[in-house]
Amino acid sequence: MKTLLILGLGLSAVLSGNAQAYRKGEPLTHTFSIVARDARTGEMGVAVQSHWFSVGTVVSWGEAGVGVVATQSLVNVSFGPRGLELMRQGVDPATALQRLLADDEGRKVRQVALLDAQGRVAVHTGEDCIAYASHESGEGFSIQANMMLNERVVPAMKAAWLEHDELPLAERLVEVLKAAQAAGGDIRGKQSAALLVVRGQPSGRPWEDRLIDIRVDDANEPIAELERLLRVHRAYTYMNLGDYHIEQGDMKAALEAYGVAMKMFPENLEMKYWTAIGLASRGETNKAADMLREIYEKDPNWRELTRRLPDAGILNVSQKEFEKLVR
Repeated sequence: MKTLLILGLGLSAVLSGNAQAYRKGEPLTHTFSIVARDARTGEMGVAVQSHWFSVGTVVSWGEAGVGVVATQSLVNVSFGPRGLELMRQGVDPATALQRLLADDEGRKVRQVALLDAQGRVAVHTGEDCIAYASHESGEGFSIQANMMLNERVVPAMKAAWLEHDELPLAERLVEVLKAAQAAGGDIRGKQSAALLVVRGQPSGRPWEDRLIDIRVDDANEPIAELERLLRVHRAYTYMNLGDYHIEQGDMKAALEAYGVAMKMFPENLEMKYWTAIGLASRGETNKAADMLREIYEKDPNWRELTRRLPDAGILNVSQKEFEKLVR
């Protein structure tokens, strides 16, 4: 027996084989989401917000080179992995959707969208999904929502998607969520949000194919928090690049990467710290020492870290310069 998680409709469903039973009377929830592909990069993504705990663990599914799925309303969670498996086999989204719904007795309360690596989409909104429930799709995207405050939410999401085509996919998806909320959003409010972006084609290194996976499981302003975490993610991408350059012994390139990260997230001590270490490695000892003193005043543990860097081969300066850095 397999228990179906509920999202978008306050019912319970139990799936045993192909038979299902529903129990009414539980709290109602609701969801809006988008699945989309960036025509420039091939990246594919899902963004979702709901008045439901940890929506990202239920609704959003994706695999590089295959596609993405959003499954919501009275959620049949299996639609996520099964939809990906069908598309992995070369089945187009429309046919895959037909197969998913064919033996699903709960199809009238399902809402699900599939998008493949070619940008083809298929979407279903069951006739018994709670109003306002609808979807709109176009080349490379599908928007779907149920139990919205009003009928303006889905059109607002579509308009935002089309308007922000200059943005990277992740930021563009967040703009769509923001537009949905501005138009009225979920009738019961806000609780969680998620953002998933995968590569258009697999890299051969699966651990690198999930480009962004950010979840806000429980927050008063989940979309705002999702947007903040995306900015942090972008900043740490440059931090990782800086670390890579340090491994390669290219301190100039490392400093440039750390500097970009620090500008994006200036209140973060770690980003400021590694920028200072990069400066020290380039011989700008006085400037580095000034930055480090500000960091040490906020947290003296960073001074101890500096003392350990020479043994790790990361900080190679004269003893006189080193003493300035740990003063």
